[in-house]
This record gives sequence, C-alpha cells and structure tokens, in this order.
Amino acid sequence: MKKLTILSAAVLVGLASGAVDAKVSEAEAAKLGSSLTPMGAEKAGNADGSIPAWDGGITKPMAGYKPGDHHPDPYADDKVLYTITNANKAKYKDLLTTGEMKLLELYPDTFKMNVYPTRRSASWPQYVYDATKRNATSAELVADGNGIKGAAIGVPFPIPANGLEAIWNHILRFRGVDATTERNQAAPTKGGNYTLVELSEQLRFEYSRPEATPEQLEKDNTLFYFKQVVSQPARLAGTALLVKETMDQEALPRQAWTYNTGQRRVRKAPNVAFDTPGTVSDGLRTTDDYDMFNGSPSRYNWELVGKKEIIIPYNDYRLHSDKVKYDEILTPGHINPDLVRWEKHRVWEVKATLKDGMRHVYKTRVFYIDEDSWQVAATDMYDNRGELYRVAFAHNLNYYEVPTPWSTLEVFHDLQSRRYLAIGLDNEGQMYDFNATLNASDFTPDALRRSGIR
Repeated sequence: MKKLTILSAAVLVGLASGAVDAKVSEAEAAKLGSSLTPMGAEKAGNADGSIPAWDGGITKPMAGYKPGDHHPDPYADDKVLYTITNANKAKYKDLLTTGEMKLLELYPDTFKMNVYPTRRSASWPQYVYDATKRNATSAELVADGNGIKGAAIGVPFPIPANGLEAIWNHILRFRGVDATTERNQAAPTKGGNYTLVELSEQLRFEYSRPEATPEQLEKDNTLFYFKQVVSQPARLAGTALLVKETMDQEALPRQAWTYNTGQRRVRKAPNVAFDTPGTVSDGLRTTDDYDMFNGSPSRYNWELVGKKEIIIPYNDYRLHSDKVKYDEILTPGHINPDLVRWEKHRVWEVKATLKDGMRHVYKTRVFYIDEDSWQVAATDMYDNRGELYRVAFAHNLNYYEVPTPWSTLEVFHDLQSRRYLAIGLDNEGQMYDFNATLNASDFTPDALRRSGIR
C-alpha cells in the first residue's frame, strides 16, 4: 500500500509563525478539472481498477424521484464482491482502519463488512466547482490555523499542503444553502433497547450561498447558523440549541445559546464546544464529534499523513431507505451490517495530536477523509492513555437533487461501554428539505426561545 508522507518541516515552521500562505500557483490550480477532479481528488482510477476514474458522479436525480422523497438507490443492482469478517480480516488488514479491525474482533459473530463495487458518486453544482478553483489560489489559514480567509462557497484548499487545510475542507465542504431536517438519534443498551430522541434542525450556510464572497464572509465573520430542537421524548421536549459558527475563531469564538424548558430561559453556552458531551448523547460522543468533526481545530496539532486506499461506508442508500424500520437498523452492539454498503476509496489520513497544555478526552484522533467529497468517513479516537476509545463512521450518499454528498447516518462506537450512538435516523420520518428558505433572523436568541416553548 502506497502511503505518501507530505507534511514538510517548512509547513510546520509556517504553522508555528501564524498564518500560512496556502495559495497554490495558477499552474497547480489548472489541474483542477483536468488530472484532478474540480474538488481536488485524483480523477484517474487506481492501478488494479478496483477504484474507477471519476466521471462526474451522479449528475441528475433518479427517474421518478421528487423532492421530499427518500432517495432511491442508483446502485441497487450491485452485488457484494466479498465479505470481511473476524475470521478473514488479516487478508484485508492493509485496507482496514484500526477501528474496523477492532470492531471485527469485539463482535466476531455479528459484525461484518459487505464490500460492493466502488462508485464515485460525488458531485456538486457548477458554481461550487468554479468557487473551489478560485479558492485554490486565494485561500489562507489565519490565527495559527484557527480561521481562514480568501475563500467562499467551495472547499478552501482543494490541493492541501497540511492537515489543517484538509480538516478545514471537511468543515467547509458544500452541503447546500438552507436545509431543514427531522432526524432522530438512539443509543441502544448492550441488549439493544433504546429510546428514540427526535430532533428538528435548521441550517443556514452563509459560506455556501451563491452570492457569498470572501470579503463579505471575512467582514461578517459567520460561516453558518445551526438550530436544534428536541421534540421527543416528552421529558426533553423543547430543549433547544443555537450555534453561530465563525470564520475566524480567534477573533470571535463560536457563539452558542441553549433553551431550558424547566427554566424557560435562553442562556449563553460557551461550553458548547470541544469535549463537552453532545446533546442527549448518553455521553457517547463529544460536541466536536458532531458531523465527525466540527468547530475550532485549535487544541490539536494536525498532521497530513498521506493518501491511502481503505474500505469505508459509501453510497448507503439502503441504510437510508424509508422501507427500512429503525428496529431493523438498531441491533445489539452495532447497526445491522446487512444494511451497510462498504466500498474501497482513496482517503486522506489526517492525525490530530493534542497540544501540550490543552485538555480533551481524546489525546489522538485519526481522520480518514474521502478524497472525492472531503467528508470524514471514519475516525479512530484514542484516550489519554493512548488506548483506542471510540470509533466512528459517516454513512454517506449523494443527495442528488442538490447535488451534494453528505452523511445519512453517523455512528459512534464507545469501545469501553460496548455501546454505540446512531445520529441521523430518518427512515420513518421526513426527508431533508434543501429548498427551505431561512433567514438570519431565524437564528437569534429570541427565535430560539420561540422554538423551544412547548
């Protein structure tokens, strides 16, 4: 397995001094759309053909699909190529993450990985491609990597030079402009019992708006707004969270507010960040685990280890289907492996190591970022003893009405408690609405109070 170590001493020196000149030359940027995809992935397939060339991804919705539907599977006729189990995992060890190997070991009789043909389905609107090419020659890290400037709409660093640039690509990848969701999460016990937590969410992506400019984003210092309201179970109904994410988190850290139904008050919540336990998560994830990683990268040193081929969840349309019930997905120990589609893809491996003097429950995090979508597909998280603590996966698909790749389900495995948290269950509920019209006025403390009242 080829692994390219591409973080240089020069980059480390640059990071230590503050802002990094991340701009690539016009000649390098010209590779976008030619030898590289418009988002910076290798356009060609791999040597043995098991990863095909990117041909534009999914360019139109499935026949018969209409907005509001769950998304029919464009690859429903694909057959399983092979299945990885604990018994044969050594044969595939070069294609597996440490976390995948561990789950096969912990659940030898039930956890397996059905591997399907690789489908490079990622695609975006043309204006996202155009913006990404502009960003390549203008985007910069600022505030020791705790912010960016000179970018809008597309990923800021399609040809990344270091780990910080790669994780910022994940944070700022295009996921539509305005979106509303009705999603659920569950944290089954060891025996498989669970209480469904129903969540309504609204997102307004200032960074992704077609009219967004680097200058305006820098002036407003706002990347996106996020509002989340719990509707079930009854004892938590009305609990609400509001987040304003900033572009330069040193100039202004994340702004957050919570609404407590018992007190009927909105409170500023500066602790909604880093390793604070996530909303009603049973302590099975941290706040910055949401979306696989979010928020300020300031507590870690980030290393771009290189690119490699591994097996990750991909095109999980079956797991997303409205023909599947939650009880079929949420099985003891892990989600139902017969519903998961695994594929071989090239990923960027990024290692985050806690800085001296900083505190976090994760001392080390290893992120595997899909080269096509810039979505973190898998993460291995180590505790302060250096032991593997949690393993997470993002089960993605292309929401082809936009189009945009995004996860349909995120699953966080806590290896110490032998429990997991599944976030994003929508099989029995409403689908994402990417045609929502949201205003900044929908994301104020007063709006949060109105949303939370029950």
